[in-house]
Amino acid sequence: MRIIAINTLPWGSTGHITMKILETANVQLKAKTLATFGMWKGYTKDYINSDNSKCEGFGFIYENLLSALFSKITGFHNVGSIIGTLVLIRKIKAFDPDIIHLHNLHLWVINLPIIFSFLKKRNIPVVWTLHDCWAFTGQCPHFTMINCDKWKTGCHHCPQYREYPGSYVDRTETMYNLKKRWFNGIHNLTIVTPSQWLASHVKESYLKDYPVKVIHNGIDLSIFKPTKSEFRKNYNIENKFIVLGVAFDWGKRKGRDVFIDLAKKLDDRYKIVLVGTDDKVDRQLPGNIISIHRTNNQHELVKIYSAADVFVNPTLEDNFPTTNIESIACGTPVITFNTGGSPEILDDTCGSVVQCNVNEALIKEIIRTCTNKPYSQEACLTRARQYDVYENFLEYIELYKTLMEENNETIFEKNDFKE
Repeated sequence: MRIIAINTLPWGSTGHITMKILETANVQLKAKTLATFGMWKGYTKDYINSDNSKCEGFGFIYENLLSALFSKITGFHNVGSIIGTLVLIRKIKAFDPDIIHLHNLHLWVINLPIIFSFLKKRNIPVVWTLHDCWAFTGQCPHFTMINCDKWKTGCHHCPQYREYPGSYVDRTETMYNLKKRWFNGIHNLTIVTPSQWLASHVKESYLKDYPVKVIHNGIDLSIFKPTKSEFRKNYNIENKFIVLGVAFDWGKRKGRDVFIDLAKKLDDRYKIVLVGTDDKVDRQLPGNIISIHRTNNQHELVKIYSAADVFVNPTLEDNFPTTNIESIACGTPVITFNTGGSPEILDDTCGSVVQCNVNEALIKEIIRTCTNKPYSQEACLTRARQYDVYENFLEYIELYKTLMEENNETIFEKNDFKE
C-alpha cells in the first residue's frame, strides 16, 4: 500500500501527528509512505525519517510570500501558490498513492481549487484529518470565544476576520461559499476528527454528507510517565502546591489571563508554573509566576509534569489538547474548562471540568484537588493508557485497509458492469 500525507508545515503538533501516522503505517503495513510539506518559512530540504519514510517539500518560498500578501490584502485565501501546487500534484502522480491523507491546509502554500479539482478527478480514497474548524468556516479555525454559529448557514460580517489567518478585508462570505464548493463533491472522502466535539460540528456544517470517524490523538507513553526530578528543589518550592500550565502560544485563547488572575487570588501555599512562554509573555506575567520558556526537550517537560500537584488547562477554545493527556500520563490530575474537546480526555477518576471563565469555581477546584488529593496517580495512569499513540493510530491503519477494500470493490463492479 502506498500512502501520501499532505500537511502545510513539517513542524508543530500537526506535523508531528502526520509523521507518527505514517510511521505506524510503515510498521504495520510495510507501506511505502511519502509526506509532503509546504515551503512556508523557507522549508526547502527533503529528508528521511528514522523509519525510512520520506518527507518532501513542495512549492517556492517567494510564491508563497506573494500568496500570503495577496491573501492579506484581498481576503481571498489559498488561491495563490499555483506553481507550487502543480509541483505537489506532479509529486502525487509520480508516487501513485493508494490513499491520500490530508491534514492542515491552512496558510498560503496550497491552491485549494487546484488540489481539490485534482482529487475529484482521481479515483483515490482520501482521508482528511481536521485539527480545528477551519475547513467549514469562511476563515477562522476557532469560533468558541466569540460564540459564533454563522458557519452553520453562511459566514458574513466576521468579528475576527483580522485574526489568523488574517486579512484587511472581510471576505468570509465569499470564502465560505468557495470552500463549500471546493470541498464538496469528492466521491470517496472520509473525515477524521480527534474529538467527538469536532465531529459533531462537522455534522452541522456543509461537510455533513461525508462519513466522519473519531480517532483520538495520542502520546508516547514510553516518554510521558511518572519521573523523579529535582524541579521543586531547583526552584526552591519544595513546600508549595505546584499549579502547572503548559502551552506553546500563551495568548488569551490558551488562558494566559486566567493564570494572571489566579496568581492574584491563590495564597502563598500555591506556586503557578507556566511552561512554553517567551520574553513577550514574561512582560505580561506577575512576578509570582514561574515562567519557563518553550523547550523541545520532552524529558524535561515530563519532569515538570511529574512534580506538579495539578495541571490546569483554562483553554477558552480547543479541539483535543494533548497536554491534558501528557499530564495524566505523568500521574498528575487535570482541571480544565468545559470547552471544545478538552473535557473528553478526562473522567471522574483523573480530573475535573469547570464552567468556562468562572475563575472562582476554578480556584475552588484547585484547592480541593491539591489539599484533598481525590485523584490517585494510578487512576491517572489508567486513564492515560487509552491514549497510547501507537494503539490509537492503528485505527488509521484499519481505516486505510477498509477504504482500499471498498475502492477495489467499486472498481471491480464498474469493470464488471462494462463487460
